Amino acid sequence: MPAIQLTPAQRKDKRADAHHLDPVVMIGADGLTPAVTKEVDAALKAHGLIKVRVMSDDREGRETILATLADQLDAAPIQHIGKLLVLWRPAEEKEKAVREDARPAPKMVKIVKFSKSGNNRPQIKKVQVLGNQRVTQGGEIKRAKKPRQTSVKKSSAT
Repeated sequence: MPAIQLTPAQRKDKRADAHHLDPVVMIGADGLTPAVTKEVDAALKAHGLIKVRVMSDDREGRETILATLADQLDAAPIQHIGKLLVLWRPAEEKEKAVREDARPAPKMVKIVKFSKSGNNRPQIKKVQVLGNQRVTQGGEIKRAKKPRQTSVKKSSAT
């Protein structure tokens, strides 16, 4: 599989995103083994953008490792600086399980009441609003209105 080709601007963005990352895989004296390749693949699946540290002092060997990993794992080589290699592969979309019985989760709402004179600070209150509640215009919490049930007899009589 060929490595992903990126434009210089895309590569620059990925380098900036990888700046704060720590290496997640370290390649030791044995070099690039199938176990290391498997770990790099798992890290790419989990994170998408990773750093790999190579303990070898051979620069050409590190460049070979970067090219090999990019080709084998269908990833884009982002950067090779010193003993660090940066690889990127687009993360696979995870399917989100939809529950039929799910209800809205509670959420934190910040209620701000301003003073009438304008000289005092506004009162700020954080409140947890449940799924069956709503915040009114005046900052009170009320239960959400349910649709009125109409009589079956009345609707059929007309």
